[in-house]
Amino acid sequence: MSFAAIRLIGFILGIFLITLAVSMAIPMITLVIYGRSDDLSAFLWSSLITFVCGLLMIVRGRPDTGQLRPRDMYLLTTASWVVVCMFAALPMVFISDISYTDAFFETMSGITTTGSTVLTGLDSASPGLLIWRSMLHWLGGIGFIGMAVAILPLLRVGGMRLFQTESSDWSDKVTPRSHMAAKYILVLYLGLTGIGALALWLVGMTPFEAVNHAMSLISTGGFSTSDASLGHWTQPAIHWVATAIMILGSLPFTLYVASLRGDRLALIKDHQVRGFIGFLLVTSLAVGTWLCFHSDYGWWDAFRIVAVNVTSVVTTTGIAVGDYTLWGSFAVLLFFYLTFVGGCSGSTAGGLKIFRFQVAGALLVSSLKQLIHPRAVIQKKYNGHPIDEEILRSLLTFSFFFTITIAAIALGLALIGLDWTTALSGAATAVCNVGPGLGAIIGPAGNFSSLPDAAKWLLTVGMLLGRLEILTVLVLVTPVFWRY
Repeated sequence: MSFAAIRLIGFILGIFLITLAVSMAIPMITLVIYGRSDDLSAFLWSSLITFVCGLLMIVRGRPDTGQLRPRDMYLLTTASWVVVCMFAALPMVFISDISYTDAFFETMSGITTTGSTVLTGLDSASPGLLIWRSMLHWLGGIGFIGMAVAILPLLRVGGMRLFQTESSDWSDKVTPRSHMAAKYILVLYLGLTGIGALALWLVGMTPFEAVNHAMSLISTGGFSTSDASLGHWTQPAIHWVATAIMILGSLPFTLYVASLRGDRLALIKDHQVRGFIGFLLVTSLAVGTWLCFHSDYGWWDAFRIVAVNVTSVVTTTGIAVGDYTLWGSFAVLLFFYLTFVGGCSGSTAGGLKIFRFQVAGALLVSSLKQLIHPRAVIQKKYNGHPIDEEILRSLLTFSFFFTITIAAIALGLALIGLDWTTALSGAATAVCNVGPGLGAIIGPAGNFSSLPDAAKWLLTVGMLLGRLEILTVLVLVTPVFWRY
């Protein structure tokens, strides 16, 4: 890797840090509004430190020579998440008086939209801290990467390639220029966030709670302003609105843009979207009916509670209404399986993504047809697109390393001393960016504060790997990447 490329990456990271420093003004304004001036210094110092470091990285200006090659995007993508997390953790250290390990874990969980938390006492926590956690979700979901796509073309860098390495979206480009696509997506993201906040406020949340949860839900993150998560609010309307926002955040944003640009049926026609909505509906109906017969809930209440929790886990949001691990072994195993599903490609959701399951299903059908008709030429297609060897190789490689990564992290957690339920579900929820695991420690009713520091750092690595779809990070540890 050339020195000019490293300088350019540093320059871009400096812009990100300055943007992060400026964004800390929002928690400061929140603190002033709520009369919590005692916490202002934490954000002032954090903003100052972040701004100065960012300024030092850009003070020499943009390098006159050298452009980033496609392979350099992998380093830029990974470095962006790590460096931003390093500085975004500072307010949590200053306000919460927690260790930097806990602060970095919380920040990585926020910006990767995982939603696992080490904090307690959220109901009485600093409003500045609460809004900052939600902002990390919002930025990490798509806002931050959207800004990156908008900025990079101005620096003569292929922004759309960065977006693809982050989101694995292989759908058609919706605009001829990547920065225009980013602008459309950012406007949509802001609009959906605003609509979500308004809807939550109208059905019973305070304006502050509504804004926090709108940012958390549209980014499929999961942070809440209450230790009881969404279960703090008993109004059914809030649960249904939250479910709708999670679904909206899990659909391909490129198809939203396509719909607004004239293709009104873009979302409805998409095979991935139909499969995703159908899966949520069938699973919620089936499990809701099962819960009705195995609890004191009426059918409608059972369906509502199941719909919220199933949607939360499948979309990798991670909020919870009650503790579904108390429903019995069937529910525990089911929600463990649901952890891996994920939302649509090109959305803010994590996990394997629904399209990979659909492609696997299409391959299974074509293989069965080939067995019946050995001499037939059967073309493999998905959503109208042929499945070529490159896509197959990419899917198989990702799926293999996805499984290996979870297994390795689970083994590491067990080696540290965690029980097998906590180790396995913790590894899965970190890599899939879901949030809560299973069991009494990290389940929906628990949190990650009691885990050893070594376990928290290992889970932090899992969150980063999962958010950047593993291979984007793993390629950096290969010697050949740095050789040329």
